[in-house]
Amino acid sequence: MNKEEFILKIKETHSEYSKALEGLNAAQLIQPKTCGEWSVKDVISHISWHERQMVGVIANRALNGSPWWNLPLEERNAAIFALNKDRATEDVLAESREIFTELMTQLETLSEEDLNTAENFKDMPPEWKPWEVIASNTFEHYPEHARDIRAAFLKQAE
Repeated sequence: MNKEEFILKIKETHSEYSKALEGLNAAQLIQPKTCGEWSVKDVISHISWHERQMVGVIANRALNGSPWWNLPLEERNAAIFALNKDRATEDVLAESREIFTELMTQLETLSEEDLNTAENFKDMPPEWKPWEVIASNTFEHYPEHARDIRAAFLKQAE
């Protein structure tokens, strides 16, 4: 994976995700069950959790992070939801901006070799590609939730 293309893909898909959030008011952000069982605020917290995990992986050059990675997907998502459900929307939004900024800063520290070489990350299985781990938590993740957000509010507009 080419570093420049990789970072551009993250920026482009994050921009589309951000556009899905534009124009939503405070009530829409916390409206229950707009994105499956979650509110938009819950989706933002979910995305931020994954980004924060990638910041740690990159900063530490290690496949480390939350023990929740060992949980089945549904349980992990439930734990992330429970952790964030009572947080103020303003805090969730501020954290989202801060974490994405930190993610982009950390990505710049990676070499192209780092993106493609598991051995450059402690405890990463040798058959893995670091860029794929990061992609699954960024540019492969953003479009899914952007679609959910758009779909929820298109239905309401009808």
